[in-house]
Amino acid sequence: MISKQIEVFPGGQVAVLSIQNPPVNGLGSAVRAALGKALDEAIADTDVLAIVLTGAGRFFSGGADIREFNTPLTLREPVLRDIINKLESSPKPTVAAINGIALGGGLELALGCHYRVAVDKATLGLPEVKLGVLPGAGGTQRLPRLIGVEAALEIIASGDAINADQGLRCGLVDQIAQDDLVTKACLLGLQVAGSEDGIRRLNPAAVAAPKNPEIFEQARQKAGRRYRGCVAPLECIACLEKTLTTSLDEGLEFERQRFQVLVNGDQSKAQRHIFFAERSAMKLPDADVKPEPINHVGVVGAGTMGGGIAMSLANAGIPVVLLDRDQAALDRGWEIIKNNYSASVSRKKLDQPQMEQRLALIRRAVDYQELSDVDLVIEAAFEDMAVKREIFERLDALCRPDAILASNTSRLDINELAAATSRPGQVIGTHFFSPANVMRLLEVVQGVQTNRTAIASLFSLARKIGKTPVLVGVCDGFVGNRMVSPYTREAHFLLEEGASPEQVDGALQRFGMAMGPLRMGDMAGLDISWAARKRMAPTRPAHIRYSRVADRICEMGRLGQKTGAGFYRYEEGSRNPVPDPVIDELIKECAQASGIERRDISDEEIIQRTMYALVNEGARILEEGIAQRSSDIDVIYVAGYGFPVFRGGPMFYADTVGLPQVLATIERFHAEHGELWAPAPLLKELASSGRKFSDL
Repeated sequence: MISKQIEVFPGGQVAVLSIQNPPVNGLGSAVRAALGKALDEAIADTDVLAIVLTGAGRFFSGGADIREFNTPLTLREPVLRDIINKLESSPKPTVAAINGIALGGGLELALGCHYRVAVDKATLGLPEVKLGVLPGAGGTQRLPRLIGVEAALEIIASGDAINADQGLRCGLVDQIAQDDLVTKACLLGLQVAGSEDGIRRLNPAAVAAPKNPEIFEQARQKAGRRYRGCVAPLECIACLEKTLTTSLDEGLEFERQRFQVLVNGDQSKAQRHIFFAERSAMKLPDADVKPEPINHVGVVGAGTMGGGIAMSLANAGIPVVLLDRDQAALDRGWEIIKNNYSASVSRKKLDQPQMEQRLALIRRAVDYQELSDVDLVIEAAFEDMAVKREIFERLDALCRPDAILASNTSRLDINELAAATSRPGQVIGTHFFSPANVMRLLEVVQGVQTNRTAIASLFSLARKIGKTPVLVGVCDGFVGNRMVSPYTREAHFLLEEGASPEQVDGALQRFGMAMGPLRMGDMAGLDISWAARKRMAPTRPAHIRYSRVADRICEMGRLGQKTGAGFYRYEEGSRNPVPDPVIDELIKECAQASGIERRDISDEEIIQRTMYALVNEGARILEEGIAQRSSDIDVIYVAGYGFPVFRGGPMFYADTVGLPQVLATIERFHAEHGELWAPAPLLKELASSGRKFSDL
């Protein structure tokens, strides 16, 4: 796991220690023990004048093995802090030769070295905040002593990585090597060993106060916006603030204590659950199936979704043919795409040449013949089965026989679309989430006859364009939107029973949702779910309770933000919801028509009714095999629906509450509100057996 080689130079010998623990050179207990032993030997070797630490492959080190978190200390010794102390206190110069990616504990290991040399393509970061913890091996104390509080605050509180050039500018990196990285690091070590100045060590005293006295409060506000509800960013900031008043040793002890609080808390456990859940979701059952390359894509429909999909592809360097029914529709879509890219340039997310390069990858067309040679076509037309069937028939007739035909439908039957073609094995669902160029989630919908190669090819493409793919089966709404239906159903019922739109949304936003269901409906467009309700109306049993609040709002022409009014009203040019007395009166009318006596509704009831409706439907989805695993459902809701990451997704949240308690509440709702609340058999089985969704 640690290779040791003695390099001989005219100035003396250098011990080169290389971490060899693929795939990411993780710092598990066995690696730490081997590294500690190798360091002791190198320090004791009188012929060795300097020590260089590097990694094999693309990684210097990806950091700690987070599976070791919450395990007994005896199983984790030596801890990473001990190894870093050896590096830092070494009487011989220690140099980190950062050969690629250095993240988390890997960068903290490099911070323990006296000097750092990095390849020009190195990636450096402390992303622990994204796992609900903080850098617990000295990162919050050593980094500000090396580069200053301001720069350290940006790196640690955001969790975002920087490149080698940025590292050099801020002082994290001492030198950049275009080639011969290890040799350059060795020569630096020998130079220091032979100099009169000796080894450079971090100042153990408190850090100088930053020029901006408001910097920590500003950082807390920024973290609150980005990581709403998460405590880890605030603890990171507290540790950095501590450097102004404590010594290095005192700061390290404070950091250790705060790390322990976080790592044992529910938030970090939830965020680590999502970390592993995303990686599980990306793994297909048939790992041996090889994807076909997708190098050229067609997108049918230049509306909001189609334009966003085209941008996602162009952002990854993939040529796109964007097609619409006529030039006017195509031009409207093109203007939106250009405006979106221009906004990115204004925010300095892109420069002008990058914008031009991406626009050049999108070719516009109104003739279907332009799609005859693409590897994949993604249909993003209006959510109407007849419209989509006609498009698929046309595509089937002119596209290459091996081309994959995909639909961006959010809830329609992929099998019916496949039946309209001569290639059902090549038909698949690709449910992007709006805005498609921003949202990470992609539901990959497999039909009954979808072949495994097509699925593998879509997963490969998803990763290339920066999406998180989750494999789901066919049912109305698939996983995400099927679960949204009972969630919003309960929100509408709660309105009739006595809550206001702002109370429902406010309770759920305080719970941690990005926005409440009523605001979300206004943003997405109320006509989308209205069309689905009208389509399903003929099959709706007459005796089942149904709220007409949303239908009545749509009948008034209030379709959400795009019409300036929905559950709320919106001022010209603003997306901020304004409560509307007109809607309050409408809700009262609907309640009266349904014979419902309105009452006071608590926030607790709002949370339970909406969240447990999600959980109960999620259990049915698992029973039916629509989702492969409960953690896939959690990924879908965190990545696509604004579910708070610090709660780990609806199924993990239910596990946290306790399934017996969740079931008891659902059974009470069943008795009070009727058969819509019938408990899912899987939920009853798990609750009675003492198991969790995460055990499946």
